[in-house]
Amino acid sequence: MEVTEIFGYVGALLIGVVLGLIGGGGSILTVPILVYALSLNPVIGTAYSLFVVGTTSLVGAIKNMIKGMVDVKTAIIFAIPAFIAVYLTRAFLIPAVPDELFKISDFMVTKNLAIMLFFAIIMLLASVSMIRSNGKETDENSEIKYNYPLIIIEGLVVGTITGIVGAGGGFLIIPALVLLAKLPMKTAVATSLLIIAIKSLIGFLGDVQNLEIDWSFLLLFTAISVVGIFIGIWLNKFIDGKKLKKAFGWFVLIMGIYIIYKELAM
Repeated sequence: MEVTEIFGYVGALLIGVVLGLIGGGGSILTVPILVYALSLNPVIGTAYSLFVVGTTSLVGAIKNMIKGMVDVKTAIIFAIPAFIAVYLTRAFLIPAVPDELFKISDFMVTKNLAIMLFFAIIMLLASVSMIRSNGKETDENSEIKYNYPLIIIEGLVVGTITGIVGAGGGFLIIPALVLLAKLPMKTAVATSLLIIAIKSLIGFLGDVQNLEIDWSFLLLFTAISVVGIFIGIWLNKFIDGKKLKKAFGWFVLIMGIYIIYKELAM
């Protein structure tokens, strides 16, 4: 086993630990680990990321549902347009995009380059969201109200982004649940994991019909990530999640800048 491969599996554990510690954000690491540490093609990397993110989020969602923290009705309302968008993106949009998009002078913009640059931009947006998070709470007893048109639009947008970059999109979902459904923050975080699980796993089904899946590798990588979630949940008792989230936001910002530099300098 090569050093980069070992680093990749350590990264799988880290993905789960971060998800367990701060309730999101870990999925943003999945694609860089799969593409750079394990040398997977970005299309395969984003597909595998959907499975890893979906499965690890499902474990967290089940745990939250047992505790009664998930608003299932809101999750279903948001998840339906999201999983339709992510499935269509993976099954039809990604395969339809040509390998070579356009040329700028002697520089060829390829499908793989475009995916990684778009992913890096999403990382930068996610990092700003984590760094600027002020933890403002909605009243636990306030009535939940649904702005259906906006929730459907947000679901379609998040689903499409998830389909392109293979990340869960929790940094987009959580504010939407707080602002559009008026959920308290803790309920929004718990509910977002169920939404992420549903749309990511259904999105992955769009890849199964187009790609050859290395199930032995994917299931091992995912299992390590799930172990990481339980470690993260245990560590959460000793570490301040809010401070950690901000620090992780800075790390994601640096990673996003690095990906842009690496892709454009190649």
